[in-house]
Amino acid sequence: MISTFKNLTKKKIGGLVLIIVIIIAFGFGGFGGGFNTSNQNNIAKINSTKISTQNYVDYLNQSGLSNQVIKNNIDNGIIEELLSTLVSTTLLDLEINDLSLSVSKQIIVEKIKSNKNFMDDDGNFQRTLYEKFLLTNNSSAPAFESKLKNNELQKQLFTYISGGTKTPNFLIDKFYKEQNSKLEIDFIDLNLFYKKKDEFTDIDINDFITENSDKLVQDYINFEYVDLNPKNLTGLSEFNQAFFDKIDAIENQVSKNINFSQIIKEFNLKANNVVDYINLDNKEDIKNLIYNSRKNKIDIIEYNDNYTLYNISELNSKLPDNKDEKFRKQITNLLFKKEKYEFNKNILDKINKKEFDQNSFLKLGSNKIEKIKLNSIKDDKKFEINSIKVLYSLPLKTFTLVADSKNNIYLAQTLGFDINNVDFKSKEFANASIEESAQNKNSILKSYDFFLNTKYDVVVNDSAVDRVKNYFK
Repeated sequence: MISTFKNLTKKKIGGLVLIIVIIIAFGFGGFGGGFNTSNQNNIAKINSTKISTQNYVDYLNQSGLSNQVIKNNIDNGIIEELLSTLVSTTLLDLEINDLSLSVSKQIIVEKIKSNKNFMDDDGNFQRTLYEKFLLTNNSSAPAFESKLKNNELQKQLFTYISGGTKTPNFLIDKFYKEQNSKLEIDFIDLNLFYKKKDEFTDIDINDFITENSDKLVQDYINFEYVDLNPKNLTGLSEFNQAFFDKIDAIENQVSKNINFSQIIKEFNLKANNVVDYINLDNKEDIKNLIYNSRKNKIDIIEYNDNYTLYNISELNSKLPDNKDEKFRKQITNLLFKKEKYEFNKNILDKINKKEFDQNSFLKLGSNKIEKIKLNSIKDDKKFEINSIKVLYSLPLKTFTLVADSKNNIYLAQTLGFDINNVDFKSKEFANASIEESAQNKNSILKSYDFFLNTKYDVVVNDSAVDRVKNYFK
């Protein structure tokens, strides 16, 4: 995908969304009544092309998203996201028109007739299957064919932009060697040098607590909770409609701010009381789930196929007791991470300042230096893939820090490459050609995106966006 649509303001938009090959495909259904307005104020403008609020509303009605889905995701930016997609679609249409691209009716017919969804077992096009598809998706033939035409035009656009690019064989050969050469490295496992957790003394722990007391303040809660299961709500052991009706009834009372004590009394439930609770071990149990949900004073949460109603009666923020073993274990973990970070940073700083050389490496590693040969830039059996890419990009005899999939850190030195040659007529060369071509096309599309940012000015009307948001709130 080319660069993202950002900074939705009344000013010029800095980045445009251009969805590669096919713009996000939505379903064919509408809101079923949906959001309707006769307000024709512009919600956005691309150069001199205006997108009215009505255009946007029509787009929403065609998106297949219900009012409730949009309402639930207002704060997640769904209105802006859908608008950015409409702007992207409009921008593509402008480019298609500017380049005079077209798709004939015959091509659309052939696309429909070659669609396997509309063929019988013998591979013959069946009009009845096509009509059934349209009926099932609440669409008409003109609407479906228009969408298909737009998709074909967008494919033509991107073929026009990046099609016809052919990489010379010598560049493919260079790409293949960069990707498939074997790299030999020396490395040291830095876990061997970190201070162990059991080596931190009580003085270390107490000093850390004193120095960071303001940052270590945590929430303590007093709360009541009761498990809601078929046995205590219906007297039966199975989950039936009567049980879920009572869950709905309790949720309804919670939404009406009915007192917790009144709710459990009405349903003849007995609550458990917990005082001065804090989540220090981060286990996934019901108490910690309640603690992690403490922003909601009263609520129902689901856990292990059961429901739990809870009520937080008091919340206090304070520093945990430094004699609490769980708290001290937490501090030990923080100290360990701090020591680990500082050790790694010290080595990295020396590498960046060119103060870390071969003698430094040998002195640190002593008899702890290991060797490995990476088979290709995709060989991630030892180190994670981003670290592999870094190693392959460095000059020989270079030092760097790398990681594995478990976030263990290593100090590595690149030693030498074993260059793999390839026959230009081989399957390996053909595959390398395809991969290099894809990267080349991606580079072209990024350049095209930069061109679009200079060609088009996109302006968004915040007031119109807010009016659409207010409808769903």
